[in-house]
Amino acid sequence: MSGSANIGVVGLAVMGSNLARNLASREGNKVAVYNRTYSRTEELVKEHPEAGFVASESIDDFVASLAKPRTAIIMVQAGKGTDAVIEQLLERFEPGDIIVDGGNANFQDTIAREARIAPTGIHFVGTGISGGEEGALNGPSIMPGGSAESYETLGPILASIAAVAEGEPCVTHVGTDGAGHFVKMIHNGIEYADMELIGEAYDLLRHVGRLEPAQIADVFTEWNAGPLNSYLIEITAEVLRHVDAKTGKPLVDVVVDEAGSKGTGVWTVQNSLDLGVPVGGVAEAVFARAVSSKRAQRDGVAGLRLARPAIPAAPDGFVDDVAKALYASKVVAYAQGFDAIIAGAEKYGWNVDKGAIAKIWRGGCIIRAQFLNVLADAYEQNPDMATLLEAPYFAQAIADGQDAWRRVVITATQAGVPIPGFSAALSYFDSLSVDRLPAALVQGQRDFFGAHTYRRVDGPGVFHTLWSGDRSEVQTS
Repeated sequence: MSGSANIGVVGLAVMGSNLARNLASREGNKVAVYNRTYSRTEELVKEHPEAGFVASESIDDFVASLAKPRTAIIMVQAGKGTDAVIEQLLERFEPGDIIVDGGNANFQDTIAREARIAPTGIHFVGTGISGGEEGALNGPSIMPGGSAESYETLGPILASIAAVAEGEPCVTHVGTDGAGHFVKMIHNGIEYADMELIGEAYDLLRHVGRLEPAQIADVFTEWNAGPLNSYLIEITAEVLRHVDAKTGKPLVDVVVDEAGSKGTGVWTVQNSLDLGVPVGGVAEAVFARAVSSKRAQRDGVAGLRLARPAIPAAPDGFVDDVAKALYASKVVAYAQGFDAIIAGAEKYGWNVDKGAIAKIWRGGCIIRAQFLNVLADAYEQNPDMATLLEAPYFAQAIADGQDAWRRVVITATQAGVPIPGFSAALSYFDSLSVDRLPAALVQGQRDFFGAHTYRRVDGPGVFHTLWSGDRSEVQTS
């Protein structure tokens, strides 16, 4: 049917197929579908006749099936696969048409692609889509970049398929060019940190609290009814409660304790370093996965722990302490993530609404959580606050949980239970809150060996000490 579809999807693996089905289920959408291997297209159409897909065997037929302005969402593997589809569409699209990259692309690639495509008059929109396979089918959190003009066409379509939280679709125009993929990258980095913190909480309850997985599942279920309510807490309880059919053991005990990653956590750390933003929570989560996968090193060092400390009995109130430490550490992870968003927006010229970002993360995405409502309110009340940690609600939460947080870190250290996420978050908070940091000494060292200069606390100017001379001080500017 020539020109009958208002939206098209290229790439029909699980994510693409589910997104196409979601689009087709919404009133007003007619969805064109295309896959390089036509048998996959045929399979999708056959399995879901109710969707009324407009199927095409060739890219030419796919383009012809789209109404103008043509809008196509690419859901293929990032990198060369995405570039190949983009080139096919560029050869056939016209000015005003819209190409959407819905994969986990590197935002810098998105910036470059948009700059290359913009002179053609065709809109290129890098769009973060979070929620996995389930979200793609039932309603994801969507983070589109691109031009404001393209969003006029694309926005209503994306709003029709997005998750809904408190009556609002979980989609917003994040900013121009690579803003959408940048914010999605930070989302994934926060996800890494959140998962690591939850893993550490489990480890503490297991090895210090001496609880079995099913008991810990009950604890997580209880936590999910309070301030820690979130999708990740909810599914953690489900995983811990699951029993392996083959062995009768808890599934968590038969899964190899090595975790991998797909790159977005690493990208978050790398780009935050370039921006000068400390994201220790994400970094420690990435490093923890890397350590878990170093089996040879783990086996080599295991024998050295002949004097492993005896794990003390859990102190009174330990479960509640862990909950408070988890919440405080989680707040730090989000604060660091939003610091990176702020710095990225400043560097790349994006007008990012931080409160709107928090709102679209309330549904559909992996890090959806109850406290995002409070986070959104905090940025709406004070969009220019220096850090989320100064927002009254979160400042009070950390004040209330600080003693518990410290007790947990001390207990874990004494027991030999690794908690890189908890301890890094606490160290970050302490670094922000103390009057003086040892950076003063670092500056002295840098000036000694490299004449890097320093500033003084008692007046303006930049100074250098003549360390190899008479050690007098000279002002350099």
